[in-house]
Amino acid sequence: MPGTTLVVGATGTTGSRTAAGLTAAGHRVRAAGRRAKPVAGAEPVAFDWYDPATHGAALDGVGRVYLVPPVGDTDPAAVMLPFLRRARAAGVRRAVLLSSSAVPAGGPAVGAVHEALPGLFDEWAVLRPSWFMQNFTGTHAHARGIRDEGVIRTAAEDGRVAFVDAEDIAAVAVRALTDARAPGTDLVLTGPEALSHDDVAAIATEVTGRPVVHRRLSQEQLADHLTTEVPAPFAALLAGLDRAIAAGAEDRVTDTVRRVTGRPPRGFRAHFEDARRSRPES
Repeated sequence: MPGTTLVVGATGTTGSRTAAGLTAAGHRVRAAGRRAKPVAGAEPVAFDWYDPATHGAALDGVGRVYLVPPVGDTDPAAVMLPFLRRARAAGVRRAVLLSSSAVPAGGPAVGAVHEALPGLFDEWAVLRPSWFMQNFTGTHAHARGIRDEGVIRTAAEDGRVAFVDAEDIAAVAVRALTDARAPGTDLVLTGPEALSHDDVAAIATEVTGRPVVHRRLSQEQLADHLTTEVPAPFAALLAGLDRAIAAGAEDRVTDTVRRVTGRPPRGFRAHFEDARRSRPES
């Protein structure tokens, strides 16, 4: 497919990796973010979901888009759907949306965008990854809790999650954007094993050599705790997703990463060990 690929959120967890994968494969990439920051091999462009004045330059000459929804917005469709209609009018043929394994088409937040996407583009895919491994090793509250306090706080109880590496999400995104045939469906992406947060705490303890515990909170306690990180409505949404984990909603493993990329997904321990080596103080 001719044209440039616009990567929205190109400095974020999956966007940066997707942009890197595309440029490494020789594709032209426009790296979009609130500030036009240099991204290796890509053309930087300023982009703000809430500022339509930034949308025209971002879309000029673009044939494909990778869409990371605005962070913390419980109704992203309000800004995303007008942009997507504009993208279609500007000549975008293929759209790949980052959603979540916890949010089906028509579900809350980005679920409304997922539901609308097939009616907007003939070529499309929705990536629905499980919870990111990077949440425990980057700048997320879980990672900071491990480093600073030796604590992981959730309302997930004994619920298990097949955490997925952002590198695997990006590898699937690159294929969904560039393969001759678009997936035309949603793709649930997981790691190779489902783990409880007690399991995660045990791995973190073994790898770091410092005690890490899983502190179990009620849904209300977690929502209150998260309001220090995100707006209250989004905190309530996240706490509700933890309760869904407790009920078994994320206790599944898929073969999607292997099927799409031809290689197995990375395991949690391997990710955590590598992150520890690259950041010894974590």
